[in-house]
Amino acid sequence: MLLKRKELRKNLTPAEAFLWKHLKAKQLGGKRFQKQHSIGTYIVDFYCASEKLVIELDGEVHNNPVAEAYDEKRTEFIASLGITVIRFENEMVFKHLSSVLAEIEANFTTN
Repeated sequence: MLLKRKELRKNLTPAEAFLWKHLKAKQLGGKRFQKQHSIGTYIVDFYCASEKLVIELDGEVHNNPVAEAYDEKRTEFIASLGITVIRFENEMVFKHLSSVLAEIEANFTTN
């Protein structure tokens, strides 16, 4: 799993790389985010441990019944650990970044 995470970190999708520029180095609300973080047997796009918050970005590959079922199972598992999962379409990150960042901050429970 460690090798897979390292590979994913080196090869972020364009939407992940774009959002990461705004999450890294505690830029958003002073919160520390990790990219391509393991939770159980799953690797999530972004994770903020202090907020127990996962951010997932979805592209076209997620728009089919098999991927949707996998994503639902994955989200249920992560939620069962008390972690909130929020999802954004890749296009939303590029076209409405300020709204995406505002929604992420709205899910912060601590200051």
